[in-house]
Amino acid sequence: MHTSATCAPSESSVQCDEIWQFVGAKQKNATPEKKADGWGDVWAWTAIDADIKLCISYIVGGRDSGWAYDFMQDVARRVRGRVQLTTDGHKLYLEAVENAFGMDVDFAVLQKIYGVSDEPEKRYSPAKCIGCESKVVIGDPDPQHISTSCVERQNLTMRMSMRRFARLTNGFSKKVENHAYAVALHFMHYNFCPVHKTLRVPPAMEAGLSDHVWCLEELTGRMDRAKNWWAA
Repeated sequence: MHTSATCAPSESSVQCDEIWQFVGAKQKNATPEKKADGWGDVWAWTAIDADIKLCISYIVGGRDSGWAYDFMQDVARRVRGRVQLTTDGHKLYLEAVENAFGMDVDFAVLQKIYGVSDEPEKRYSPAKCIGCESKVVIGDPDPQHISTSCVERQNLTMRMSMRRFARLTNGFSKKVENHAYAVALHFMHYNFCPVHKTLRVPPAMEAGLSDHVWCLEELTGRMDRAKNWWAA
């Protein structure tokens, strides 16, 4: 399941990452019957243009090679010209990026190095990041732009602004379809409605996709028209 309708300009710096959540129950706790209904772990793969802060693509699903392939194919369709691409150390990106872009990309991997948490309660204490290693995979990426900070900040925005993504609550999605709809609404709002503090306009205006700041009434109005169009 993926929905996006935005494109990045030429010579962009694109950052990709995945954010985890679960539907109904965590994968280890979901029964086979519930897994068949979509319960279990679900990942949102996200691509952010670091220059204009635009979400250019996302996909909601699993975390195996098939999802990586579909995600990168969609990213490649939404960029123009040669771009610089940075991902985390998830190894499935390597083949997926090559299949989608060939050699027409400047691709680097940023691998974070984690130490052992010294907190007594490990369940709520994530490992501490003690360093990063970057590796050039394809082309000649600019070392100053090998980063995933923008897309990771967007992951934090998702955690903070969508209750479905909040940890240690009962607000998680109960249906995978509703989870995907919530992610779609989040990114539509993120691209078109709030004014980015650095850009001083929404990302969609910076990208030339809109000439004004969308209000919530306009956003919901577009949703109603889209629903009526699909129902027709």
